[in-house]
Amino acid sequence: MILKSIFFTILACSATSAEPLEIVATTGMVADITRQVAGEHANVVSLMGEGVDPHLYKPTAADAKSIVSADMVFYSGLMLEGRMTDTFVKASRLGKVVFPVTELIEETYLLESPEFEGHWDPHVWMDVSAWSQAVQAVAVALCKEDPEHCEAYKENAEAYRNELMVLHEYALVSVASIPKEQRVLITAHDAFNYFGRAYGIEVVGIQGLSTESEAGIEDVNRLVKMLVDKKISAVFVESSVSDRNVNALIEGAKSKGHEVTIGGRLFSDAMGQTGTYKGTYIGMLDHNITTISLALGGNSPEGGFATEKAK
Repeated sequence: MILKSIFFTILACSATSAEPLEIVATTGMVADITRQVAGEHANVVSLMGEGVDPHLYKPTAADAKSIVSADMVFYSGLMLEGRMTDTFVKASRLGKVVFPVTELIEETYLLESPEFEGHWDPHVWMDVSAWSQAVQAVAVALCKEDPEHCEAYKENAEAYRNELMVLHEYALVSVASIPKEQRVLITAHDAFNYFGRAYGIEVVGIQGLSTESEAGIEDVNRLVKMLVDKKISAVFVESSVSDRNVNALIEGAKSKGHEVTIGGRLFSDAMGQTGTYKGTYIGMLDHNITTISLALGGNSPEGGFATEKAK
């Protein structure tokens, strides 16, 4: 009886002292949803921090070491982290679980890339309802790797997806409050097409989908004409892209007698500072939605979704 008691005590201790999974994620958006789903059962490290452009990011030796040492690797996919492909392939050959979180998103939610024929636009996180499917994909991958905690992963994913649907509704209402003729979102590069489709706003990027694309003088002149003709009052800069082209638009419009201001700095390919509200996926989208709405004449609350949620 004593030996049996000791045996079950050892089993109980080993079950409760299981080490959390060590997970590496590429972008902040991927890392944040992974943390939400994994909860206490994983330590999640993000390779790309505030203001880092994933289109141009080259993995360092330290990144490669982190990936090889991890239990699992989550990345966005759809060619967003194009320069990391070789690193992912090598990690897979070493037996690492390397999983793109966009893997299970239904194709009906995906937009074709006008720039790269035969490929999808990778900026899915700009549509909260679409990115919610990535949350489910993370839960599926975690359950496969760690079935012991599968129920916890499923519960966490469901709770988080419910919160995201409330954010999605907030975005719909906020953008709809912008006067119809002002629902034009002009940004540094083409990262907001999913946002435009989901929330009913025309989106124009000065550069293409990848920040490696260059805007020509014809692109700038065409957009200056749009600003003047439609009397658009605000354009937007991005946290991970140079302001140069946006400033050229403002100067071009001014030379034609039309004043345009910078409506705010949006988060496109990277979130805000780690440890802050804007350094979370919900905080990132809340900031974008509220900033766009207020700058273009909408009536979102100054405190944004966080204020609405607290009511």
